[in-house]
Amino acid sequence: MEKNALRLPAGFESYQEARQAGFLRMKQLKESGARVIGLFCSYVPIELVYAAGAIPVGLCASSEEPIAAAEANLPRNLCPLIKASYGFALTDTCPYFYFSDLVVAETTCDGKKKMFELLGEIKETYVMQLPHSRDAAALAFWKEQIIAFQKKLEDFYGITITEEDIRAAIRRKNRERDVMLRYLELGKLNPAPISGYEMGTQIDVGSFSFDLEERCKNVEARTAQVIADWEANYKGKQSDRPRLLLTGCPNAGVREKIIRTVEEMGADVVAFDTCSGTREKVEKVDESNPDVYEALARKYLNINCSVMSPNDSRRGYIGEMIDEYAIDGVLEIILQSCHTYDVESYFIKRFVTQEKGLPYLNIETDYSQSDKGQINTRLAAFLETIEK
Repeated sequence: MEKNALRLPAGFESYQEARQAGFLRMKQLKESGARVIGLFCSYVPIELVYAAGAIPVGLCASSEEPIAAAEANLPRNLCPLIKASYGFALTDTCPYFYFSDLVVAETTCDGKKKMFELLGEIKETYVMQLPHSRDAAALAFWKEQIIAFQKKLEDFYGITITEEDIRAAIRRKNRERDVMLRYLELGKLNPAPISGYEMGTQIDVGSFSFDLEERCKNVEARTAQVIADWEANYKGKQSDRPRLLLTGCPNAGVREKIIRTVEEMGADVVAFDTCSGTREKVEKVDESNPDVYEALARKYLNINCSVMSPNDSRRGYIGEMIDEYAIDGVLEIILQSCHTYDVESYFIKRFVTQEKGLPYLNIETDYSQSDKGQINTRLAAFLETIEK
C-alpha cells in the first residue's frame, strides 16, 4: 500500500458539495410541507423530532466564513463553533437555519447558552437545560426536560405525540446507530480499509440526505463495498502506518488541516471518540424500558462529552477503543476557548501516556488557516515519536 494513499473512493463527495446538494433537497421538502427542526448537538433527543413527524437537520457551524460578522456581537476569544453557528444565522447564509421551523438548543457550555439568547432574536429557539452530572437527581431532571420538549413540539405543531410514535422512532434511530457504528468500526481492520478523512466526512455528509432509511442503506452499501475490497486486496497485509485515535471537540471545521494532513504524512486515523464518531452511537436507547422517557434520559445523559463532571467514563471508553482498534497514538483536538475539553485534556493525556503507555498530542486550534504550518510541524514530530 502507498505510504501516503488516502484511498478516497471514485466520486467522493466532499462535505461542501454534499451540503450544497442538501440545500436543494431541503428547499423541495419545505415546499412540500415538511416540518423541519434545526439542531446543534447530539444531546437533543432526536427520537422526539422523528416522533413529531419532523426532519432533524444539523445547522451550519463548521466554517470560518461568517465568524467576522458574528464577532460584531460576540467576543473574539470565543469558540469558533459558537461564533460560526451564530454567524451563519446572523448573515442568513445557512439555508438549513432559514428552512427550520424551530431551533432546538441545549446548555452544553456557557458560551453556547448565552449565544442562544442572541439566536432567539433571529428565530424561535427552544433551549433544553442539560444537567452536567449523572446522578439520580440529574437523571430525574433530564427526564422532565425531555417531557417538556415533547410538549413544546406538540404545542408548536398542534399535534399529539403518542408513546408508540416515540417507540417507533427509537427503533428507527437505534437501527441507524447500529449501521453507523459498523461503518466506524471498519477502522478495527488492519490495514485500515479506508481513510479516516473519508470516514469522518461521510458520516457528516450522510446527515444531508434527510431520509433515515436511505442514509442507512447508503452506509450499509459502502460498508459492504469496503469489506469486500479489503478481503480481496488487503487482508493479511499488515500495515506499518501508525494507527491514531482522534478525540476531543467536533472536528468538521478542521478536518482538512488536521485529519487529512496527518494521513497524508503517513498515519491512519482509525478511531473517533467524537460527537459525530462513536461517542453517541455506542450506547442505544433501551427499547425494553417500560418508561420511554427514562430510557431516553439515560441514553442521552450517558454521552461522554466533557461537559459532564466527573467524566471518568470517557477515559474508560477511550481505553477500550485503544485496545480494540490497536491504537499507536492519540490525537486530541481542542477548539479555541473550549474550556471543558481543554481542562479535561489533562486527564486524557495522563491516562493515555501513563496508563496506556502511548504518545499523545493535544492541538488547540480554530477554523482559520493561520496555524496550519505550526500544526504540520507538530504532527510530523508526533508521528516520529510513534514506534512501529
